[in-house]
Order: sequence, then C-alpha cells, then structure tokens
Amino acid sequence: MGERGGWEYPISYGDPAAEYAAARRGAGVIDRGDLGALAVTGRDRANFLHALLSNDVTSLTPGQGGRAALLDVYGKVQVLVTILAAEEELLVLTPPAMAAPTLEALDRYLFSEKAYFKDATEEIATLVLAGPEAPALLTRLGAALPAEAPWSHLKGLIDGAEVRLVRGGTETGEAMEIWLVARAADGGRLWRLVTSAGARPIGLAAREALRIEAGTALYPDDADGSVLLPEIPFDDLVSYSKGCYIGQEVVIRIRDRGHVNRHLRGLLVDGTAVPPAGAPVYAGEAEVGRVTSAAWSHGFLCPVALAFVRRQHAEPGAAVAVAIDSGRVAATVSALPFSR
Repeated sequence: MGERGGWEYPISYGDPAAEYAAARRGAGVIDRGDLGALAVTGRDRANFLHALLSNDVTSLTPGQGGRAALLDVYGKVQVLVTILAAEEELLVLTPPAMAAPTLEALDRYLFSEKAYFKDATEEIATLVLAGPEAPALLTRLGAALPAEAPWSHLKGLIDGAEVRLVRGGTETGEAMEIWLVARAADGGRLWRLVTSAGARPIGLAAREALRIEAGTALYPDDADGSVLLPEIPFDDLVSYSKGCYIGQEVVIRIRDRGHVNRHLRGLLVDGTAVPPAGAPVYAGEAEVGRVTSAAWSHGFLCPVALAFVRRQHAEPGAAVAVAIDSGRVAATVSALPFSR
C-alpha cells in the first residue's frame, strides 16, 4: 500500500508485470472509488454547464458523454471532468477530492438558472475493466456493451446490481476499456464478481504506467492552475464550435495567432531508475522542462514519463536527459499516446 494525494492505494496486488499484461492482453480491473461525482439536475443543467466548460454539453443526449475542462479567464486548467448524460441528470466525474471544490467553483456562476448540484461522491463506486478479454467477461456476467463512441454508456444489471457501463479509454488507452459506475453499496460485490470471472486487479504501479502511455493528463499532477489548456493533449476536451465559455478567448487566440511555449510530452527514459515528479529535463546544458508523472513500463521495459518540454525540444524523437539522483539519464521525447 502507499499514500498519494491523501488517499491510500494498493501499489500492486503482488505482480505489477502481470497486472500490466492483464490490461494489454487479457482483462484487468482498476478500483476508481477515489473519483468525485456531482449529480446535476434541473431544466437548465446542460445550458449552464455548456456556458462554463470547454466542451459541448448541450448536444449530449442520454447515453452519451464527454470530457471537458473548467478554465479560468486566462485559459488555465481549474479541473478536468467527465460528463455522462442521463435522462434526468448529468453525472460529472471529477478527480479525487475535487467534487466539493468543483461544485463550489460552478456555484459561483449560478444565478437564476434552474440547475441543482449534489455531491454524490459517497453514493457511487467506479470500477474500470480493461483489456481485449473484458467484453467476453462482461458477457459472461450478463451485461451488454455500450456503443463504441467514446463515453457512450447504458444501464445494465450484473447479478441484480444496477450498473452504468461506460466506454472509457483514459485509464489505459485500450480500445476495450469499460467503466462500471454503480451504487457504492454494490461496489464490493461487483469487484468480487469481476475478479472471480477472471479480471486481474491492477494496482497503482501498473495503473500509472498504463495511464502515462495513454497520454492522459492527471489533475493536478500533470495539469493544474498553472497550465494552459493547449499545453496538454486537449482534442477531446474542447469544442471550437460551441460558443463562449470561460477562458475561450485565450484558447482561440493561441490556436489562431500564436503557440504555447511548452507541451506535455511523453519520455522514454534509459535505464531502470524512475524519475521523480519535478525532475528537470535537459537539452545539452539547458533545462528545458520538468517531469510531472513517471512509472516503470512493463511494455517498454523502461521508465515512461509525462513531462512539460519547451516547444523547441518537444518534437517526438528529440534526445533529452532527465536528472535522477545526482546524475543525468538519456531519454527520448515521445508523442502522446505512446506508440505500442
């Protein structure tokens, strides 16, 4: 076990290499009970969120979903969220410990709109199934699969427990990544059911390698209030046709008239030492960036990392070095997601 961000996580369930392989070649399951959740109701719920978030919300019909960012007026990331549209509500999934701050931030803009927010974090449990054998596993449990569009979802029953099955991708980058969002009271039972059906539990060590390889920026590790949205991979976080939202002017100005000075990129690091968060990245003798997340990859058989790298040195294939302990280790810049 290990602590991170105020939460205690299983670092592994005994075999990180097998856990990683389960997501890539079999079926693995990740406990994401640390996610926050907001239930948003009221007739103006979609219009209200649409006016604040970076992506299109009003076009989401029940059974659809998407990701978005809440920015400040300078275009900097305040939180990254996932939105699932249901018949009577929008379910907004937030990073760990961010449900209450997100609710408070949104509430500041609420005036006469009929939109009502409830912190539902304690009411839901979320499991992430990933790997090519995940569909067959769910079929054996009697569950249907959601449509292939990202964040499509449908309701189903697994052993009598009502579950929302969601087509994900951000945890592992796998085409077959299905989130199971259920009542908190059913979370333990669902965990036992999917593991008994063949899903291998995945601990934090393998989970971080999978996320980093998928190129998913984690809030606040890789993207916080100091980060401009266009500095991270953001194609699935923004709509250029939706109209105004907080920070839009900055995002559009960068797209049309300029560029950012740094990019979040992947790094393939030589050797076996995993660089710590904050480790400097060098090109020659010049410091050109900082590591934000890193883990050992059982796929690449080397450490992989996310790092902000200055634009001039951010081209995939560029040779850099990372400071680890008292020395520097060679590394290669990678596009995101990493090519497998």
